[in-house]
Amino acid sequence: MIEFEGFSLDLVGFELKEVNLRMGRGEYWAILGPSGAGKTVLLECIAGLHTPARGRIRVRDRDVTHLPPEKRRIALVYQDYSLFPHMTVERNIAFGLRMQNLPAEEIRQRVQGLIDQFGLAAFRERYPASLSGGEQQRVAIARALAVDPEILLLDEPLAALDPPTRERLMSDLRALHRDRGLTIVHVTHSREEALALADRAAIVMDGRVVQSGAVADVFG
Repeated sequence: MIEFEGFSLDLVGFELKEVNLRMGRGEYWAILGPSGAGKTVLLECIAGLHTPARGRIRVRDRDVTHLPPEKRRIALVYQDYSLFPHMTVERNIAFGLRMQNLPAEEIRQRVQGLIDQFGLAAFRERYPASLSGGEQQRVAIARALAVDPEILLLDEPLAALDPPTRERLMSDLRALHRDRGLTIVHVTHSREEALALADRAAIVMDGRVVQSGAVADVFG
């Protein structure tokens, strides 16, 4: 589903170095490593936000190295949620669908389905500033899923949540992976999260993927 081939990226003060990594369709990957190792940059490369200095990236057996983000069917959810503060929950979830100029009834049905799936009915007319961190994260994931991506990228989605909220969102992610068959790539600092959610894991250190494989092997 996703393949890095000799992928190197030069940014100011940081490099990704000769990344070779293959992620299968429908797998749940955890990307771990210390702060500043390049985990989020790796997600952004999959999403199409950076062009490599060398190498290429393939998605669904297609070279997408120079393909713009909007043509990749990939959704990226950042740790800070990046919700539009002037839009209600309902309008945040609908945003990508409106940008695609879909019929109003189709937008309404998709948004309602996601509101029901993520238990957001009580918040649909509220604004992000009035929501808890867990509620905002659920809205952000619902908005990402509204455009029907094939790949979901999550940048530390559980890091700022209290334990009960974290457990609920972990359950939501497990169900999402099981029911939709999405390929999910999840950046985390937590070995516990990786073991609870992921099929496979990669360890990133100083811009290099130093280990990858089945979670049980990586942490064995």
